[in-house]
Amino acid sequence: MQLRTDLAVEAREIAGENTGGVDYQVYRENGLEISRLTVRTERACQALGKAPGTYITVSLPSMTERFSDTDGRLKTIGTEIRRLLPVNGLLLVAGLGNVEITPDSLGPQTAAKVLATRHMTGEIARAAGLDKLRPVAVVSTGVTGQTGIETGELILSVVRRIRPTAVIVVDALASRRIERLGCTLQISDTGISPGAGVGNHRTGINHETVGVPVISVGVPTVVDLRTIACDLLGNELKHEAAEKLVPEGRSMLVIPGEIDLLIERASRLIALSLNAAMQDKFELEELVELM
Repeated sequence: MQLRTDLAVEAREIAGENTGGVDYQVYRENGLEISRLTVRTERACQALGKAPGTYITVSLPSMTERFSDTDGRLKTIGTEIRRLLPVNGLLLVAGLGNVEITPDSLGPQTAAKVLATRHMTGEIARAAGLDKLRPVAVVSTGVTGQTGIETGELILSVVRRIRPTAVIVVDALASRRIERLGCTLQISDTGISPGAGVGNHRTGINHETVGVPVISVGVPTVVDLRTIACDLLGNELKHEAAEKLVPEGRSMLVIPGEIDLLIERASRLIALSLNAAMQDKFELEELVELM
């Protein structure tokens, strides 16, 4: 049975660390362990089940722990994000997910905290000292079950209208390991497939589908129950037992008991990091005041 994960580092673990066509390096920055995985060849894409591109994984203390809004580590994460962004131009930030379902609400809760600045122009912005803000537009897409519109269709229509130089999508992810929930941040320049983490694949959101670079940022908030069982038991998990883990064909997901706190703090951490990445002419303290 395939182990379900959205994390590139876990896909590499499953495929084997000697998989060809993959560049992998680990380094430490400001107390954070950061890994950079680059998928270069078609064969590597097939082995890992990942699109070609760069996947950055930041290992953090549990996001349920309190952190300072001016923590220097946020600036480090912001720098990693900025390296994938175009230098100039309007950016569109899209929070993906369902705000009514806590494990899936990371995207909309993050979007609510990101500084929207596209409308701040002219003499008023200059007088307030905000004329150096990079233009940013922010949208929460909801999910198809709420809107009747595919998330990819909605983002494409906004891109065609306001013409950003890049899109940043924020979404909750799935991991194969419980210990990575809420303490791992993945940044990628390959876009995203909404709903993939819970087995509900929708139209991909990437450079090919929307016409501009798409940067994805996410934190794993769920683990598939079959993935946990298969990871623990391996080949010992018999077909009959596997079927019992999906009663009536319904996929079962495991989430942390403190999921509300995890989402609240993870969304703030990502929003602060995004603001630092996009508004690099301002100090973190100034951005917190604007928020």
